[in-house]
Amino acid sequence: MVTDEVLRTHLQELRRGTIVVASLVALRRPDYGYALLQRLAAHGFAVDANTLYPLLRRLEEQGLLTSEWNTEESRPRKFYRTSDDGETVLGRLLDDLTAVQTSVTQLIEGVGR
Repeated sequence: MVTDEVLRTHLQELRRGTIVVASLVALRRPDYGYALLQRLAAHGFAVDANTLYPLLRRLEEQGLLTSEWNTEESRPRKFYRTSDDGETVLGRLLDDLTAVQTSVTQLIEGVGR
């Protein structure tokens, strides 16, 4: 019998890469970290803040996101946005995601090559 722990581990692995894709898509519209957490959760991507914030920093260091501080509100917030390089990478990731989805569907349906 498959335990909840085994299932949770595999689901976590499956979703790990999709969080990058989802974040790059969502940040086509500038947003700050907490709002992004909420938006991702609303679309079925349950992400912990301890996972998302390091991811945002890494994507920014890689040049896939840009950021700027909004200091006009009572509490300064760092807003992130998908960069031009991020759009390029996102396009490739979406193409690959589509190819993987097609391949899995073909396996499920028994389509031979």
